[in-house]
Amino acid sequence: MKLIVLGAAARRLQSLAAVAASVCLGWAGLAHANAVTDWNEVTQRYVSGGGGIPAGRPGPVGFLDVALVQAAVHDAVQAIEGKYDPYFYSGSGDGAPDAAVAAAAHGLLVRLYPARQATLDIEYSNYLTAHGLVGDPGLAVGEASAAALFTQYRPLVATTPFFGGTAPGEWRPTAPGNPPMSFLTLAFSAPYALDTVSQFRPGPPPPMTSTRYVREYDEVKAAGSIAAYPNANTAVADFWNTDPLQRWNGALRGIASSSDVGESARLFALANLATADSLMAVFDAKHFYHFWRPITAIRNDDGNPKTATDGGWSPYLASPPYPEYPSGMNGVAGAMTETLRLFYGTDDFSFSIPGTSTTRQYTSFSQAAQELIEVRILQGIHFRSAEEDGSKLGGKVAHWTFQKFLGTNHGKDEGVPVEWEVTR
Repeated sequence: MKLIVLGAAARRLQSLAAVAASVCLGWAGLAHANAVTDWNEVTQRYVSGGGGIPAGRPGPVGFLDVALVQAAVHDAVQAIEGKYDPYFYSGSGDGAPDAAVAAAAHGLLVRLYPARQATLDIEYSNYLTAHGLVGDPGLAVGEASAAALFTQYRPLVATTPFFGGTAPGEWRPTAPGNPPMSFLTLAFSAPYALDTVSQFRPGPPPPMTSTRYVREYDEVKAAGSIAAYPNANTAVADFWNTDPLQRWNGALRGIASSSDVGESARLFALANLATADSLMAVFDAKHFYHFWRPITAIRNDDGNPKTATDGGWSPYLASPPYPEYPSGMNGVAGAMTETLRLFYGTDDFSFSIPGTSTTRQYTSFSQAAQELIEVRILQGIHFRSAEEDGSKLGGKVAHWTFQKFLGTNHGKDEGVPVEWEVTR
């Protein structure tokens, strides 16, 4: 028995040594932009999984953890630079901002995912060595920010399983085994920037008796059917069949690659705080309206003689296990693109969003937002109203967050128009 224990320990040490070697090579070979982009990549990996690291909190709830890390990073940098308002930690200190960034991100990640501390510690140690930050006083600043921000952690809220209903227009499970609504916890979580998750709740989806509903029904039935593929839309539909956390934070890293640490930290915090709150708002509305997915609408009688039921219809992608309206993917896209538009003061901006095997190029933020509206229809999992209203909801949350947080007014309320609308 003793030999087995020793063997397991030896294997663990051997495994950690291998990780250490790969991480060291990774930092040495990394196209270093700044500490913010470096540690955002690490954060994404530990939240969503990747590179041999198991996911911490995958799916939409992962944005809650990323937002917290990026807020800690921003506050750590501002404790040294003092240019922008902090989100939560208002301490002060000296040292290199890069050191503060690394310590804040590492400190919060080990608190969020204590089971991953061994590999995180290796990455952290190697990063400090590779960038000459060992012993820098900024490390204490970052650690203090991480400790402070961890008090704002959003745990998963216990909820009663929700199965929707069986009346026309009501969502009901479509995944194998008929599981209840996933990620319902988001609808009952405390937002980071909004006053309440229902603050910008959109109006209801179009009535099933309306001309608009019939038009959207026919649109997704034709364009989103699996029978219509492969076609000219296959590449873009496949590109966006992925975790939006990875896609959009990858885009932010490319956009911020030439920015200084303070500006990068502010951008990543604003974008991820707004996106986390947007997803909470989206899931609040999903639960409130619990509107059915196209697969259910098309296969079942909706009482409207102008829609033609097709019991064998299937979407190009499997429908996510939660209600249709509004779109979560577009809530993310709206929050991200509107934050970027406000941050840079223009919509005209050339950037790319990297994928696994391909990269998509854009010449404006609104171009990317509009692509996401079209994509979810092409995938067969949303009606157009859900796409457009999800995007607008994300934009409203981004605007609120940008005006209320991390500004240069040092605590003064600039005021935000309550009825502000996103225009596309």
